[in-house]
Amino acid sequence: MRTVQSGSAPAHSRIAASWRRSLDKHGLDPGAHSAPHRVDETQLRQRREEIGSFLQIAAPKLDQLFGLVGQSGCTVILTDADGVVLDQRCTAADDGVFQEWGLCQGADWSEAAVGTNGIGTCLAEERTVIIHGREHFLARNSNMSCMDAPIYGPDGRIAGALDVSSARSDQTEAFNRLIAAMVAQTARQIEVDTFRAAFPNARIVYADSGGTEPAVLLAVDADDIVVGATRAARKAFDLGPTGAIKPLPAADLLGRDDGHSGFEKAERTAVIRALTRAGGNVSEAARALGVGRATLYRRMKRLGIGENPT
Repeated sequence: MRTVQSGSAPAHSRIAASWRRSLDKHGLDPGAHSAPHRVDETQLRQRREEIGSFLQIAAPKLDQLFGLVGQSGCTVILTDADGVVLDQRCTAADDGVFQEWGLCQGADWSEAAVGTNGIGTCLAEERTVIIHGREHFLARNSNMSCMDAPIYGPDGRIAGALDVSSARSDQTEAFNRLIAAMVAQTARQIEVDTFRAAFPNARIVYADSGGTEPAVLLAVDADDIVVGATRAARKAFDLGPTGAIKPLPAADLLGRDDGHSGFEKAERTAVIRALTRAGGNVSEAARALGVGRATLYRRMKRLGIGENPT
C-alpha cells in the first residue's frame, strides 16, 4: 500500500505499476484470502471450443515443457486470452497444493481478478514476466513463483498465456530465470505451429528482418502473395499489429528484384519452373507449357534463360 501510494514508485517499477492497477483500477484488497473464481464446466467447455485447434496444437509442447520442469515442483498451465486456465500439467503429488492455490482448470487468473500475478500481468502487459514471491499483489500468493509468456495467434492478437508456476518456497530467482527462458521458447514454438496450421495451403517463409525478434514468419500463396504474418513479422515489416493484412507480393516485401517486372517476370518464372521440373530437357518443358520447342528456345533467349536454369 505504501509503495502504490507513493508518487514515483509506479513510474519506475513495472511491478509497482501493476500493484497500482490492482488497487485503483480493479479495486482489489491485497489481504483478501479467497481463491480465484472458477468458471463452471459449461463455460469452461465453451471457452475450450472457442479457442479451436489451439489446444491440440499446444498439447505436445506442454508435455515437453512439463517433462523438463514437472519433477521440480512446477505445474505447466495454458490459459486463454482472458487468463482462464484451459489446460494443465502437474504431478499427482503436487496437485493438492495447486488446487489449494487455485491453479487449476477453469480458474480466472486475470489481473482484474487476482491482481499482479504471472498469468494476468503477462496478458495485461503483453510481455514475458517473472512474478516471484511477494511481488504478487495478494498476500495469499506470496509463496508462489510464476514464469509466463504471451502467445499470439495468427491474426496478431493475444491467444493466451503459457505459465509455469512453482510450489517450492525455496525456489531461487536464478532458477526462475532459467525456467522463464524455456517458457518463452515454448510459447514461440506454439505460436509458430499455430500459424502454420492456420495457412495449410501456403508456403511458410522465414523472413530475416535483421533483428532478434523470434518467429518472423510469412504465409505466401501460390501466386507469391503474402496472405499472413506472425506478430513479429507484422512488427518487422510494418503490416499492422492485428487483423487481416493487406495482400502484397512477397518479392516486394522482402526486397527481392531480379530485374524483370510484370508479365515478363511471370513468364520467366513459368519457364524456369518448367525447365527445372523437366531436368533441363527443353522438349519436355515445351510440352508441359503447351508450346513448340523452337518457340520455347526463342523465349528462353529473350528472357536470358539457359537450358539449365539452376
